[in-house]
Amino acid sequence: MRKTILITGGAGFIGSHLVRRLVKQYSQYHIVNLDVLNYAGNLQNLVEVESFDNYTFVKGDITDLPFIRSLFEKYNFDHVIHLAAESHVDRSIKDPLIFIKTNVLGTATLLQVAKESWDNDYDGKLFYHVSTDEVYGSLALDQGIFTESTPYDPKSPYSASKASSDHLVRAWAHTYGMPIVISNCSNNYGPFQFPEKLIPLFINNIIHRRNLPVYGQGLNVRDWLYVEDHASAIDLILHKGIQGETYNIGGHNEWSNIKLIELMCDMTDEKLERPVGSSRNLICFVEDRAGHDLRYAIDASKIEKDLGWKPSLQFEEGLSKTIDWYLMNTDWLDQVTSGEYLEYYDKMYT
Repeated sequence: MRKTILITGGAGFIGSHLVRRLVKQYSQYHIVNLDVLNYAGNLQNLVEVESFDNYTFVKGDITDLPFIRSLFEKYNFDHVIHLAAESHVDRSIKDPLIFIKTNVLGTATLLQVAKESWDNDYDGKLFYHVSTDEVYGSLALDQGIFTESTPYDPKSPYSASKASSDHLVRAWAHTYGMPIVISNCSNNYGPFQFPEKLIPLFINNIIHRRNLPVYGQGLNVRDWLYVEDHASAIDLILHKGIQGETYNIGGHNEWSNIKLIELMCDMTDEKLERPVGSSRNLICFVEDRAGHDLRYAIDASKIEKDLGWKPSLQFEEGLSKTIDWYLMNTDWLDQVTSGEYLEYYDKMYT
């Protein structure tokens, strides 16, 4: 029998990469993509699969309990892959309550409806929750790396809301026996990322010779994971992961913000045939973000040892591919930064 998989947030950055991968590789699955189409959801990311007969898009809100119940009744999902989330730390500092609503209440709603729908018959069922390394808190520069057993210590409203959702997933597993798996990833980058995040924002700014505002002195360190590598890891965990387990997914690519930005400037200059290094003049240092975590670093040895996954790209190669994509898709960038795509969806879904 054909399995039906609900992917929440499938029009977003990571979600759209996963949707395209599963729709194209598994014709035996029916992929239902649920997305509220807020500013970060863009169906242009999914044009290449929208006509596939094993793909369905549904617009809706994961916090809407009656709607989610009706969706489960209609499609009788076998698996849920839950990516829908508010995810930008700066936005969480300005408006934390929307993060609590979407990330905490939305996750609880999905868990509860899955429990009701599956009615304690969990054979062949799975609730896969996609989370972040930010739930572990902040590391010192010489402190080591996050493992799956690192205690939670979230520092921002965003990371606290994601930590809460992780705890809810484990609570439903412990209390109700729900089959679950969780993965916590490091910073993703690659094509189709909304240009509020560092890499696409700065590529766009370099293209237009705009300032590159760097928090503090740019010494904060992140581990970078190419988004297609992340999608391949989710695919593997979906099929081979052990129920109840947590898997950290990282790129083994730690870079300070300032070193990353300087590399991005030089690479983009070269691709635009500008004097290499000239865009570094656009760098300006601004007041640091409130509560800015110093360093994140993922130990991804468990998923490599248990499932055989490791990232396919080192950062320089992935960054070069990413810059190439944005330079070749300036129309996408322009529509996203102008908000034109939102007007189109408003007309389509009203």
